[in-house]
Amino acid sequence: MSNLTLLNDRFNRNINYLRISITDRCNLQCTYCNPHNLVPKLTHEGILSYEELLRIIRVAVRLGISKIRITGGEPLVRKGVYHFLKEIVAIEGIKDVSLTTNGVLLKDNIRKIKQAGIKRINVSLDSLNRRNFEKITRRDLFSQVWEGIESARSEGLEPIKLNVVAIRGQNDHEFQDIARLSFDYPFHIRFIEYMPVGDATFNKSHQILTPEIKKRLRNIGKLIRIPNLINDGPARRYRFKGAIGEIGFISAISRHFCHDCNRLRLTASGALRACLLSDRQTDIKGPLRSGCSDLELARVFMHAIYLKPTGHHITKDHDHPVNGKMFAIGG
Repeated sequence: MSNLTLLNDRFNRNINYLRISITDRCNLQCTYCNPHNLVPKLTHEGILSYEELLRIIRVAVRLGISKIRITGGEPLVRKGVYHFLKEIVAIEGIKDVSLTTNGVLLKDNIRKIKQAGIKRINVSLDSLNRRNFEKITRRDLFSQVWEGIESARSEGLEPIKLNVVAIRGQNDHEFQDIARLSFDYPFHIRFIEYMPVGDATFNKSHQILTPEIKKRLRNIGKLIRIPNLINDGPARRYRFKGAIGEIGFISAISRHFCHDCNRLRLTASGALRACLLSDRQTDIKGPLRSGCSDLELARVFMHAIYLKPTGHHITKDHDHPVNGKMFAIGG
C-alpha cells in the first residue's frame, strides 16, 4: 500500500492522533471509571495482540497519524508492554509516543519506560491525601504512586502531566493543594471536567466545571494564560506567577473543543472510536482477523473518520450518557 492522503474528516479536521487502549484491566478501581466493579473483563482472545496493534499502527502512520498515546485500563499491567513501546517508538513517521498510567507500577519500571524511548507521561492523580486517594481508587496505594511520579522526575521525563478528574464531594476540597504543587514541581497539572461516560447512574451534581474550579484557585494567585503550542492537546494552559509548573483545564463540557479535535481512539476490544462522547464505533478487529489487506484496513480507518461527528451533544444543561466504559475506551 502506497502512502495515502492525510486523514481529513468531513469537517476538514486533520486527524493525526491515535489513542490506543491496550487493556481494559486495571490495578485500581476508581469510583468514576468503574463505579460498580461488576463489569466482566475481556478475554485474552478479545483484545488485540501486540502484532495486530503494530500492524494497525503502521497502516495508521501511512495515512497520516503521527502521534500515539498508549492507555488502558492500566497499560503497565499488560505483559510485554515495554518491548511494545520500544517497537512503536521505532516506527518511522511517528513523531510522538506518550503513555498514560495511574502510576502504581511506575517506580519499579520507570527505567524500562525511558529505555523504550518514552519521554513524557500522564499520571492520573485525583487526590494528595492517602485516605481520600483510597476512597476514590479503592486501593491504599497513594505512597506508591507518588514515589513513581518522583522516580519519573528523577529519570528526566518531561513534561509529567498530572490528570485530576474534578468531582464535587470527592476531591474538590483538595484543588488548591493540588494546584500549589506547580510552585515546587515542574508538573503540568490538568483539571478535567467529569464526563458522563460508562455509568448509567451518572450524577450531574458531581460535576464541577472549569469556571468554578478557577474561582476556587483565586486565593493562590492570578492565573496567567500560556499560549498553546501546535502539538498541545485540548487543555487551556495557565501558570501562577513564580510557579515552575503549570495549570491546565480540559473543559469538554463547559467549553468543548470538538471544532479542532484531531484524535481517534482504538479501544481494548478492537474498535475505532472517533469521539469519546459517542457510542458509535467501527470494528477493526473483525476485518483484521479475517485476513484483510493493508488497503482494506486503511478503508476501515477512513470509514471511522467519516463517522466522526461535528461535535458531542453533552452540555452543562443536557447530557446523553455514553455506555462505553472509560477503562476500555482509553480516555
